[in-house]
This record gives sequence, structure tokens and C-alpha cells, in this order.
Amino acid sequence: MQIAMVLYPRMTALDIVGPYEVLSRLPDASAVFTAAVRGPVLADTGALRLVAESDFSEISSPDLVVVPGGPDVAAQVADAPLHEWLRAVDAGATWMTSVCTGSLILAAAGLLRGRPATSHWMVTERLRAYGASPVSERVVVDGRYATAAGVSAGIDLALTLAARIAGPEVAQTIQLAIEYDPRPPFAAGSPATAPPEVVGFLRANPALVVSS
Repeated sequence: MQIAMVLYPRMTALDIVGPYEVLSRLPDASAVFTAAVRGPVLADTGALRLVAESDFSEISSPDLVVVPGGPDVAAQVADAPLHEWLRAVDAGATWMTSVCTGSLILAAAGLLRGRPATSHWMVTERLRAYGASPVSERVVVDGRYATAAGVSAGIDLALTLAARIAGPEVAQTIQLAIEYDPRPPFAAGSPATAPPEVVGFLRANPALVVSS
């Protein structure tokens, strides 16, 4: 099973690395990082680079595609070559998936029209502009399309996919292997539970999450 992990400038690293850590452990899985151009791709922090060992033209029939989000996702929403590649591989892929604002990229490519989908809580409603139906859930699966909410939700997405692909026991074994047992020190991971001043700060500074 070939898993295409999409890279582009200023993507959020955990959006793609989280799912990679889970999905690369599936039996007979071959995960490949791919981008428009081979080579290192700078993540959104400006300090971390991931390497695309292939370009899009070399990955023509992946079984599973993961599209990450990032604060500069607006550039990717308007990226015709990326959209063309996504539409081309969609024809034969078993799973088309996204993490965080990556769902806006899938939606802009026309792949989520008429489908329920999720994204980072600050931008979920933007999915409507592309014909998708926003859902405030951590993971949304509709047929062979699966979307995850913000950043860390990519791990939940990957475990959900692992269970569907290889069975719950395999997914649970992977979860235990990576010791994914989140116990955050604060109940601030959702706008419903975070302090109002924290929610207000992010709403006043949307560029920290996504460009306009």
C-alpha cells in the first residue's frame, strides 16, 4: 500500500508527521513524502525541513493520500498543479484524507463537494465556499474521504484509518507502540473548554492559524 504524504512550503509539520508515525507502521505500507518539486520543504516554523523524495509526477497511483494544513494554506487553495494532481490520483485512490486546513485544499480541488468535512475550528465554515458541509468533529469519514480537525487530530485520523484498513487490533497495537495516551496539562484544546481570553486572542490573531 503506497501512502502519499503531501508536502508544500509552510505546511504544519505535525499535520503530516503525526499521521506518518501511525500509517507507516501498517503492514505492507510504503509511505512516501511528495511535493511539486523534489527536495527539502520548509515547515511553517521556519526552522524545520521535511524532504520530498519524489515529485507529484512520480506518484501516479497512491492508495492513500494525506494533505496537511498550514497558515499559508491560501496559497495552496489556489495552487492549480496541486489540485490537478489531487484530482488525478483521486480516481484510483482508496483513501483521500486531510488534516487541519488541508481540508480546504481538498475542497478547493473539488473533492469534498456535497460531503461532510471538518477542519481547524477557526476555519471550518470556510468549507462551505467549496460546496462541502462543515462538521465540528475531530474526525469525519464520508465514504473514502476522511478529514481531521486541527493539527493533533491527524493522529486520531490515522488511527481511525488504520483500524479500517488493517483492523482494530492493529490500530490499537500501533497506538500502544507510539504510546498515544494524551493527558494534556490544560483543558484548552477546544474553543468550548479553553479560557475565553485564549479563544479571543486566537480569534483576534487568525494569521497564527491560517492566512486570509
